[in-house]
Amino acid sequence: MSTTSLRTSVAAGTLAVSLFALPACSGSGSTHAAGTTNAVGVAAVADSPSPSTSAERVKLAKTKFVLNASLAAGAAYQWIYKPFKAGTFKKGAKGRTLALIKGGLAGAFTYNRLSAALTDAKGDPTLSKATGALTAAVASLKDLPSKIKGGKATDADFNQVDNVVNSVKKAGSENGLNVTDQVPSAGQLTQKVSS
Repeated sequence: MSTTSLRTSVAAGTLAVSLFALPACSGSGSTHAAGTTNAVGVAAVADSPSPSTSAERVKLAKTKFVLNASLAAGAAYQWIYKPFKAGTFKKGAKGRTLALIKGGLAGAFTYNRLSAALTDAKGDPTLSKATGALTAAVASLKDLPSKIKGGKATDADFNQVDNVVNSVKKAGSENGLNVTDQVPSAGQLTQKVSS
């Protein structure tokens, strides 16, 4: 058998197998078990989830929700709530100017990451049920960065941050997710705020 004949035979055989196997594997509703064979004896490969399947989107949504919410919680605690409790934001306090700058950045970062966490939650059928109540709470933090930077944030503003972060943590916990404080680096603070 010549090389050309051999190539033609192999190509024809491959095409024939493909034509029989493709209809068995195609279609959005196909449910083939691994290891089964179709009519011509070709093993049908089980449908495996790709990153675009709904099962994968849900998994990624939960993971991203936890990451974003944890970073927001860490920033809010480290650079907003902790200095507030220590009195560092008050006029005349030692280190106030630097605390106001860091607090303003942390406020913008917290708002940005909590907004991203809500967007992530909408990608999960269970978590999406909690987004309605949290959307208004997160939106209430939009002006916080400018209030902190300007030294005009009140006790109610600082307590609001803590309440919103705790509400997001609670929503995660009620859905089996552990949102913990993860303090971002200074680079993450500036990078996430600008993105």
